[in-house]
Amino acid sequence: MRVNLKFLGEVYVTLLVIVDPPGMVPVFLALTGTMPPRQRMKAGTQAVLLALGVIVGFAVAGQTLLDYLHVQLPALQGAGGLLLVLVALQLLTGKADETEQQGGTTNVALVPIGTPLLAGPGAIVATMLFVRRADGLAEYAVIGLGILLVMLTVWLVLRFSGGIVKLLRPAGIEVLTRIAGLLLAAIAVQLIADAVDAFVELYTAAYSG
Repeated sequence: MRVNLKFLGEVYVTLLVIVDPPGMVPVFLALTGTMPPRQRMKAGTQAVLLALGVIVGFAVAGQTLLDYLHVQLPALQGAGGLLLVLVALQLLTGKADETEQQGGTTNVALVPIGTPLLAGPGAIVATMLFVRRADGLAEYAVIGLGILLVMLTVWLVLRFSGGIVKLLRPAGIEVLTRIAGLLLAAIAVQLIADAVDAFVELYTAAYSG
């Protein structure tokens, strides 16, 4: 039991640091700040449920799926980075509000909040690595519990972020949107750079071997 608790703590802390709920709040508010409170709560719940489904899905069958499609993990990372670039440009140019009005709550909740922000390449890769390390059904259950606890933490953070909207008011949300766009652009560039670096290492090792 002691080993399981240690493993649970490792899974929880690792995924929590990668998902970064406090860092998610500015982006979440930038994308949902103009929504009524009920719609914002719905968007947060949908995003968390999608992220939970994606992470669990990759934990169960991620490696098999990637092998079948002949896709390597750096490619998944690069794709997530490119998707975030598009979202960042929308936030920086003020087109996010237009997209929100056209697409409704569900589109914003699914992309980019649910994936690739919550269920991003980092969380997916970390989960797949934990599954590889797991020894027996008990440790698989510990990984599942760790994922559930992380998603519950994220949901609570998003659930109570509505109070920030009341403090910021429309002008503050507008400023926050631009800042969130800049942060997202930086995250996107880092994801793409990491993917390129991983590809270089991969092919260098392949040719040298």
